[in-house]
Amino acid sequence: MPQRILFVTGKLAEPALRRVLADLAPTAGFDAEVAVLPITVAALLTTEWVGRKLHVPAGTERIILPGYCRGELAAIPSEVLAERGPKDLRDLPQFFGEQRGRPENYGDFDIDILAEINHAPNLPHARLIAEARRFRAKGADVIDLGCNPSETWANIGDAVRALRDEGLRVSVDSFNPIEVENALAAGAELVLSVNSGNKFLARGWHEKFGTEVVAIPDTPSDLDSLDQTIQTLSHDGARFRIDPIIEPIGFGFAASLGRYLDVRKRYPAIEIMMGVGNLTELTDVDSAGINVLLAGFCQELGIRSVLTTEVINWCRSSVREFDLARRLVFHAVNDRVLPKNLEPDLVMFRDPRLYELGEEGLAQLARDVTDRNYRLFAERGEIHVINGEMYLHGTDPFTLFEEMQKRDAKLDLPHAFYLGYEMAKAVTALTVGKNYTQDQALRWGFLTVPEVSHRG
Repeated sequence: MPQRILFVTGKLAEPALRRVLADLAPTAGFDAEVAVLPITVAALLTTEWVGRKLHVPAGTERIILPGYCRGELAAIPSEVLAERGPKDLRDLPQFFGEQRGRPENYGDFDIDILAEINHAPNLPHARLIAEARRFRAKGADVIDLGCNPSETWANIGDAVRALRDEGLRVSVDSFNPIEVENALAAGAELVLSVNSGNKFLARGWHEKFGTEVVAIPDTPSDLDSLDQTIQTLSHDGARFRIDPIIEPIGFGFAASLGRYLDVRKRYPAIEIMMGVGNLTELTDVDSAGINVLLAGFCQELGIRSVLTTEVINWCRSSVREFDLARRLVFHAVNDRVLPKNLEPDLVMFRDPRLYELGEEGLAQLARDVTDRNYRLFAERGEIHVINGEMYLHGTDPFTLFEEMQKRDAKLDLPHAFYLGYEMAKAVTALTVGKNYTQDQALRWGFLTVPEVSHRG
C-alpha cells in the first residue's frame, strides 16, 4: 500500500502545494493529504503552535512540515514523528528523491588530482602552506610545486618538508636537477617531467628515493620522442607515468586528444596523466564544464591522474570542480548511467529546472493576501510584487518601486533597502535562468553562500 503522508501548510501556500503534490504523489508512490492550518503564511509556523492546532488523521505514516517551521519537533504530539521538508515547496520533488539516480555508494573515484601552486618559489612560507591546505580541503591528493624555469629554488627542501609535515603528498614541477634532487631528498614523490633531455636521471632518482617521474614528448606532437623516453625508462627500471600533453584550442587540441587515444592503445598497462590547464586556463569560459568533459575523457580512457591549476580567475575553483567531476564520471562510466541528475553542485550558472506559480497562481495569491508584507516572485521574464494593497509586475525594478512608493505611503527606508536587495536578486535570476525565492540565496552549486533571512 502507498505510504500516507500528511503535509502541513498555511492558507496562502495551499493551492501551490496541492498543484505540486498532484504531480509528485503518483510518481513518488505515496498518498498525500494536506492539513491547512488557520494561518496565512506557513513560514511563520512554530512546532508548539502546530502541536495545538494539528489533527493527524488515522493511518498517517509521515508528517511533513514547512522547512521554515521553527521549534522542537517533539512539541507536536503524535505517534508519527514530524519532520521538516524543504523551505521552498517547489523543492518537494527533490526532497522525495526525484534524483534517485544517486545511489548510496555515489562518490567513489579513481582519478588523483595534482594541484599546482604556480611560481611556488615566489610565495612566502606561510602563504605556500596556506595554499596547500586550501587545495587539500578542495579535494587535491598531491600538491605540485611549480618552480621558476630561470632560477634555482634554494629553499625547496624546506618547503617540501613543511608540506610533508602537514601530511601532504608533494610533486615537483621542474627540469632543474638541483631543485629536483633537493625536493626528492625532502620527501617529494613525483617529478614533472622527463623527456630526452633528462630521462637518464630518472634511474638514479628511483634507486635513491624510489621516485616516480612523468614522461612527456620533446614536443607535443612528437610521439616518437615519447616512445624513446619510455623505452629508456623501462630499460632502466624507473617508475613512470605518461603525459602526451593536451594542447589549447586552435593549437592542436583535437589532434592532442587523438594522441591520448593512440598512447593508450600502445601502452595499455602504463599509467597516464593529463594536465588540464591548457584547456581550463587558456579558454574564455567558466572552467566547470571543461573539467567535467575532460574528467569524462580521462575516466573512459583510464587516465588516473590530472594536473590542474587555479591561476586565472575563471579557474579559481578548478580543484573543487574536478573533485566533484571525478565522482560524477566514475559513477556514470562504471554504472553505465548518464551523468545527469546526480551532481547539483556542478550546476552553478543556471538552475536545473525553473518553477513557476503561473499566471493563475499569482493572481490567486494576489486575491488571498491581505497584509502589507511584500511577496516577490521572478518568473516568465518579469518581477511580480504582491501584498494586500497591490499586485504589480514588470521588467524594470525601478519602475516597480516608483509605483510601490505611490501606493504605499508607509514604505520606510529599511523596507525599501530590503526590497531593493531582493529585486536585484530577482533580476539576476531572470537574467541567467535561475529560480528566485524571496529571502533565500540564489543557488550557485557548491559556490552558494547561505543567506540569513531578515524576514522577521
